[in-house]
Amino acid sequence: MQRPRRPPQSLRLSSFPRPKHLSMPDNVPTIRCKAKLLRPAEGGSWSFLILPKDASAQLPSRSMMTVEGTIGGFPFQATLDPDGEKSHWLKVTEPMRKGAGVEVGDVVTLEIAPVAEEPEPELPADFQMALSTDAKARAVWADITAIARRDWIHWIVSPKRPETRVRRVETACSMLAAGKRRACCFDRSGFYSKSLSAPKAED
Repeated sequence: MQRPRRPPQSLRLSSFPRPKHLSMPDNVPTIRCKAKLLRPAEGGSWSFLILPKDASAQLPSRSMMTVEGTIGGFPFQATLDPDGEKSHWLKVTEPMRKGAGVEVGDVVTLEIAPVAEEPEPELPADFQMALSTDAKARAVWADITAIARRDWIHWIVSPKRPETRVRRVETACSMLAAGKRRACCFDRSGFYSKSLSAPKAED
């Protein structure tokens, strides 16, 4: 059985404690929902949850998105990943779980909102090396927004086949060098391409 596709660790933001007053964007309502905490079938010390579709629908995008808020009252900032079913899933680290005082199998309360400013994503090593050899592409990359950079990276890492990823690294550099500032025309949700999914939960 094919394992679920997940963005590489380089795209994830470590969760960390935040002050009680979080810097939510102005005029963006806090999304409140409940979800069951699940253990991934692949093992590991982390757990995850899948947002209810009506909660995910309140977010401005079906793609990867950085949010901040609380889980069981514990403050965090992290990246939601598309689950390939028009919703999102959240990786819950061990410090997050312990801070919230919850166990796998519990139903937890989330209060989240998109961050006011998208953090800078980390470059995958292969794309970083390609940019380092292309001055024109590197100049455009330095001039675009963090959200645009995240979309380029998402487009590059989302294919299932390694050879497709290699081609996309080359194509991204070529398009950036030509002045193209945004990656477009790809399925950011993973729903239509079936390129993304939530982790498989332990039985």
